[in-house]
Amino acid sequence: MYLVIVGTRDNPLYELEVYTTQQKQQQQRDAQGEQKHLNQFIAHSALDIVDESMWGTKEMYLKVVDRFNDHHVSSYITPSGAKFMLVHDAQPGDVRSFFVDLHELYIKVLLNPFTEINGVITSQQFDTKVKGIARRYLSG
Repeated sequence: MYLVIVGTRDNPLYELEVYTTQQKQQQQRDAQGEQKHLNQFIAHSALDIVDESMWGTKEMYLKVVDRFNDHHVSSYITPSGAKFMLVHDAQPGDVRSFFVDLHELYIKVLLNPFTEINGVITSQQFDTKVKGIARRYLSG
């Protein structure tokens, strides 16, 4: 699974790759990191679909907005216009709850007076908490 938070200027603010044990073994065999580039490509190509979908609904959680082979792209839009995009397999777990908890963490980062709006999120604490909620909601 691949998570990216995209800012209002379509710039990546945060990226995270979460792999199951089987995916880790496959990633170790793939020395070039082609899977990471594929995930980035899939998320980037779905941005236009997310932009179109967000104006047609009042919901923040847009569900699955795009598919590429066996990869699905789910999206969540914050009121400020930031986009959470998750590239995953068909049955990732509870994506909506994951996005809601991620949104709460994202708001806490933005409340820091030293955080730049649309700036890259480099907080190690944020990274650790995102990995924790990913394990909680997306591992099963």
